[in-house]
Amino acid sequence: MNNDIYSFYELMQTYKVQIPIIQRDYAQGRTKNLAICKNFLKTLKESIINNKTINLDFIYGNVDKDIFLPLDGQQRLTTLFLLHWYSFIKETNLEHSDRELLKKFTYETRLSSRRFCNSLLDNPISIHDSAVISEQILDSKWFFISWKYDTTIRAMLKTIDAIHEIFKDVDSIWDALVNRRMVIFHLLILENFGLSDDLYIKMNARGRVLTPFENFKAELQDKAAKENWEEGYNEIDKFSYKIDGAWTNFLWRNFRKDNSVDNAHMNFITTIVMAKLSTGQLLKGAERIEVIKRLNDGNSDRELVKYIDEDTFRYIYDAYELYCDLMDRDCLPILRLNMWRHTPEKNLLYEILLGTNTSYTHKILFYAQTEYLLRNKSIIQERYEEWMRVVRNILSRADITVDGKRNDIVRSPETYYGAINLVSELAEGCDNIYNYLNTAALSSSFARGQVKEEILKAKIIFYKKEQKELLFKLEDNELLRGRIMFVLECADYRSSIKEIDFELLAEIQAVLEKYFNKELDSNNKEFDKLRRAMLTIEINGKYQYYNYWWSYWYAGEADKRKLFSSYREIEYFIGLKEFKPYLKKLVIQLISKNYDQIIEDFKKPANMENWQYRLMKEEKLLADCKSKYIAIPKERTYCYLLRGRRPSDTEGCIQIV
Repeated sequence: MNNDIYSFYELMQTYKVQIPIIQRDYAQGRTKNLAICKNFLKTLKESIINNKTINLDFIYGNVDKDIFLPLDGQQRLTTLFLLHWYSFIKETNLEHSDRELLKKFTYETRLSSRRFCNSLLDNPISIHDSAVISEQILDSKWFFISWKYDTTIRAMLKTIDAIHEIFKDVDSIWDALVNRRMVIFHLLILENFGLSDDLYIKMNARGRVLTPFENFKAELQDKAAKENWEEGYNEIDKFSYKIDGAWTNFLWRNFRKDNSVDNAHMNFITTIVMAKLSTGQLLKGAERIEVIKRLNDGNSDRELVKYIDEDTFRYIYDAYELYCDLMDRDCLPILRLNMWRHTPEKNLLYEILLGTNTSYTHKILFYAQTEYLLRNKSIIQERYEEWMRVVRNILSRADITVDGKRNDIVRSPETYYGAINLVSELAEGCDNIYNYLNTAALSSSFARGQVKEEILKAKIIFYKKEQKELLFKLEDNELLRGRIMFVLECADYRSSIKEIDFELLAEIQAVLEKYFNKELDSNNKEFDKLRRAMLTIEINGKYQYYNYWWSYWYAGEADKRKLFSSYREIEYFIGLKEFKPYLKKLVIQLISKNYDQIIEDFKKPANMENWQYRLMKEEKLLADCKSKYIAIPKERTYCYLLRGRRPSDTEGCIQIV
């Protein structure tokens, strides 16, 4: 049996000691364990003072290429490391080689713990004037704020304070530990006894389960090293150093919520990987679409590192550096645009990092913002907002149902893929998007209709720069949400910009601002006035705007129709070539009249049914019809005000003649 006796110093001379990835956090210095830790330290102190050797029993582990991986003994070894560090800085006459020797104690992939240990050795600490050493460490420039939340480091700080409390009056600690070997243990190398890795893992089952981020981080660092992605980088500039230091520090300072910084890292990286998979060639076809969907559904994909090539790796690195710098300088541009239901709580970065209900659309908007910021070192707020405005307008294009349900255009990995590639193509001109749209020949076919409208707006702005703010006001209208072709047509546009009556367009914008810039409840009195005013409008001899909706189901023998049961149906309505002239006529009338005047001035023509005239003139009829559904028999001599959409009969319904 190999049970050689070692001191901690001799162990460092023989091996590099690396706490394995499967080991739990250092716990001996935790508050609940502090009494045990102090008793252990007091026992060591008594041994040193009384010049009596103490044996700490067995420390088990395996050896791999001169690296000792402890299975049992991590807690004792970490405490011994801290005691040796304390004696090293207390007794300043020690050799530099001893400092380097102590650096051979490390943690495998918990980089914060590893770097904290190295920083202790690399930076001066004055213990002679400190009552509580941890306070001095916490105030040091080299100490990352994020380290405060590392459970191992927190425990180490408490142990350091305990060591100082117990050993501050003890002299020649280093000599007792190193030269006189007052603290020793039996080192048992398990592989010498044929113990398998499976047994090793089972024996260490109490170890902490690593988070998806810790696993991913280790895998990505390994991949970057093997593929030489950071060849020539200084150590402090490498991904592994940044992710465990400045970038995590940045998240703790600005975006900590429920201590889930690891989750924020995964949200950030996964969002970027999704975008780069769409624009790159790493995956193709159905496999790419399937992976995009999987990454969107969760940020803990076990194979995430597989989808990162060198280009994506550098993009992730640059994006981290970008946002850290902008946040540190308080220069992240404010997005003052109304993004409607995708308007971020604080900013798009915050939305992505927290990952609360982030949709495909949120992720595309974040990618668009990141593209602008990476491509433009000098941020011009006006240009940034113009770029985001164009992207917003394209993504706000929606499939409006006849019932007024507004389904986002991006609801699948396929449409996400198309949108990302369009944004990537447009980003070539994001520094001045309207100049770019005025001249660019785009290859993307995504959202072709809305892109065509954005190009038209760019040409209008190029032709009439003074009209830009007017176009922006129209785009921002709650009803239109970026799509203004209907309004341009109201102002006489057909095929040429020169046809547009901009004075009329300004008057129409004022009407839309007053009457169509707020979603109204179905039973709102103002909404009923809109419905009644629409009944005054005639197209091709018919006062029948309500024919935009019909049903296969009858109410008795009468055809079902409705009078805008929800406000959002108006957006659907103006997309119908046959029916949008009704609203166009109403909008033009509203330039000079309000709803009440339009209704009051209307005189019943010979071809209008009396029931329709009554619905228009008698306010109470529509007010009492909560459903806003009507049924009209073939003879059209009367109508029913239906109780709801579903009734298949007219029993109990009000009949108007």
